[in-house]
Amino acid sequence: MKSTFSKSIVWLALAASSASYAADYPNKTITMVVPFAAGGPTDTIARLLAQAMGANLKQQVIVENVGGAGGTLGAARVARSSPDGYTIFVHHVGHATAPSLYRKLPYSSIDSFEPIGLATDAASTLIARKDFPAKDIDELLAYVKANKEKVTLANAGLGAASHLCGMLFMSAVGTELTTVPYKGTGPAMNDLLGGQVDLMCDQATNTMSHIKSGKVKAYAVTYKNPVASLPGLPPLASAGLPGFELSVWHGVYAPKSTPKEVVNKLSSALQYAVKDPTVKQRLSELSTEPVAENRATPEALRAHLKAEIDKWSPIIKKSGSYAE
Repeated sequence: MKSTFSKSIVWLALAASSASYAADYPNKTITMVVPFAAGGPTDTIARLLAQAMGANLKQQVIVENVGGAGGTLGAARVARSSPDGYTIFVHHVGHATAPSLYRKLPYSSIDSFEPIGLATDAASTLIARKDFPAKDIDELLAYVKANKEKVTLANAGLGAASHLCGMLFMSAVGTELTTVPYKGTGPAMNDLLGGQVDLMCDQATNTMSHIKSGKVKAYAVTYKNPVASLPGLPPLASAGLPGFELSVWHGVYAPKSTPKEVVNKLSSALQYAVKDPTVKQRLSELSTEPVAENRATPEALRAHLKAEIDKWSPIIKKSGSYAE
């Protein structure tokens, strides 16, 4: 009886301490880690979210770029951080593919973090060098299957959105192409523009300006439905590859064991951010959409992350794409 009473006292004390901590949170600057270099799509999205979330929390949220190893260095930095709500991070779909891509991941994508909520979705586009012979998506699919030995598919490196999209495309077509990995989207896009490689499948955030200027050929988008900012481009799912869907989504996370009350405050701030008119306008300019408010929650991100890990694991295993 005495032991049970003592445990109850300890539990009540901890609960009171947690409630007191949450009530005072945040009382200093919050750091939002971006696991990629400054200037890229994830960095831009994070800075928009940081500003809006900071306004809601009435505390500054600063962005820290910790790039390298396909986003895993930044994720590991957050996983090791104090679970006090003052270090959070933003990552894209690569957080779901890392467990399959890296043999020795120094954290668990699920067990080392507390989900805060989904933030954005972005379609990818299937594009080619300007003088690629196929006129439309039907001709492209036929050409790829008939000329697989000589067609080259660029990507921005292991775990990049273009790498994932390329793997999914080859899996859907049932054809292995010659993949050409680069150290970043910039070099990959430069060689595509210069005609040194044939194809790339990358998020619209990176390809929109080149599509609009006519510097590349665009064939399709990776959403199930057409994308308003890319009129005339059919979804791959309805253009010969049923079931094909790729969303370059972003989620926000805190270290494991961050108090639930703190996670809920951060989630509320994220929900405020995805509704903010300025954020929505800027994301639209980047060909990205904020998620609906009910998806900017811990429960929604937890379920989505698990589903994406299950989706990508067999695709990556089949491709043989691994890093030590």
